[in-house]
Amino acid sequence: MPDRPTSSKMIGTVLSGRYRLEAKLGSGGMSTVYLARDTTLDRPVAVKVMHREMSEQADQLERFRQEARAVAKISHPNVVAVIDAGEDGGYPYIVFEYVEGETLKARINRIGALDTQEALAYAIEIARGLTVAHARKMVHRDIKPQNVLIDAEGRAKLTDFGISRQLEKDGLTATGRVLGTTDYVAPEQAMGRGADQRSDIYSLGVVLFEMLTGHVPFQADSQVGVAMKHVNEELPDVQAERPELSAATALVVERATAKDPTKRYADIGEMIDDLSTALEVEAARAGSTTGEATSVLDAVPPAKRKLSSRARWSWAAIVVVVLIAAGALVATQLIGSGNSPISGKGNGGGGGGQKSSGHEVALESATDYDPEGDGHEDPETVELAVDGNPTGTAWSSEHYDSETFAGTKTGPDPGVGLYVTAQAPATPATMKIVTPTPGWDAQIFAAAAGPPEEIEEWGEQIGEVNDAAKEEEVQLHLGQAAKYFLIWFTKAAPATDQEGRFQVEISDVKLLE
Repeated sequence: MPDRPTSSKMIGTVLSGRYRLEAKLGSGGMSTVYLARDTTLDRPVAVKVMHREMSEQADQLERFRQEARAVAKISHPNVVAVIDAGEDGGYPYIVFEYVEGETLKARINRIGALDTQEALAYAIEIARGLTVAHARKMVHRDIKPQNVLIDAEGRAKLTDFGISRQLEKDGLTATGRVLGTTDYVAPEQAMGRGADQRSDIYSLGVVLFEMLTGHVPFQADSQVGVAMKHVNEELPDVQAERPELSAATALVVERATAKDPTKRYADIGEMIDDLSTALEVEAARAGSTTGEATSVLDAVPPAKRKLSSRARWSWAAIVVVVLIAAGALVATQLIGSGNSPISGKGNGGGGGGQKSSGHEVALESATDYDPEGDGHEDPETVELAVDGNPTGTAWSSEHYDSETFAGTKTGPDPGVGLYVTAQAPATPATMKIVTPTPGWDAQIFAAAAGPPEEIEEWGEQIGEVNDAAKEEEVQLHLGQAAKYFLIWFTKAAPATDQEGRFQVEISDVKLLE
């Protein structure tokens, strides 16, 4: 077997005639990551090249390929995107978007404990990236600040799904092995009992502890010693180390890092709710937000957030904190309805900026709809459009090479869509849509039976959106009650994760009578 070239000797290599390796960014036991130039599109990319001796081990090669398959399925602003994958001269490689910035670990090492609001905002961003992975039954299993990149705009992006597993494939991740970094390892992982989504929640809680204190919670003479402390010892009291933290912030750390998985957050969305509440409390107490994480903080929506029902601290306790820190007016704003008017643009048959006060139609499901293409538009995440979480989760269409859905069948209105199914026939007057990718166009249709298999079978258009805002209220004009309501996208918006590509993302759909 020929010797593997050292990382320095790989510099200048062009993989598959396209990716020229220019500098080493980092290296591990399985692979080396390079800054490279995509010579076809003339842009920087990051290329992870598997070591030759590792690629000759079938299980390690499968792990490497698993990473490419896993992350390629995830499209989210808080996950580093996979652009390509291949093999050249016996070297398997994965091409990622290049994130110019630093790792979260480097940031902590450089400045120590982070500003409280900044730490909470980064935790929310990481959790949002996990939301999409968990929706696909994936567990990251190695959440740590080394695997979080902070880009030039202050956004946190989760990377390195190299040891992730899909629950639907394995039931749970393999037992008898400890994968992950022991500074952040969940107790069940440390004991070799496998991992599920709550294991990622534990690790994120430890990352939040480190962001707030500037150090990991446990130290020992060996990695095994650290792992056993995660099994047997409670994390140090974060408020004891940083007394100015609110009870709301301490609560998130405490609950996320419970030794018993059943006492942690049931899912990552529940943790996002409490992180958002804690961020609002800290911002109210401080009277302002930090400038360093402005772009991250701006991504946190202003809608009302509540502590989950199982939280030990009541809303009354949080209100007391806010009253003391910021006065009754701030507290009133914090615990009030918090639902800002929808900012639809009033285009065509939709729009209008008035907040609807109608009764919400109960929805049974959401379904992706692509009769002019391959028949599917990310069915794994379509239920995220109606999961009641308008900020942390979203369905996304596939990526397209043009805003007119290049590759679909030609016709008067080529496009893709999704439809929601009401529990019972209804005559809603308004459809509310929340999207992370504004700028798309859509037509709204309804059907009493079916659902129709072809777009022509949906009948007359009942609403329209042109150049969608992040939040839209579409006025519907129904002649009779309907059960199926289709959003047919006729123009896509620029993708949030891939330059030069187009897609549509929908984080919430509601019907109001």
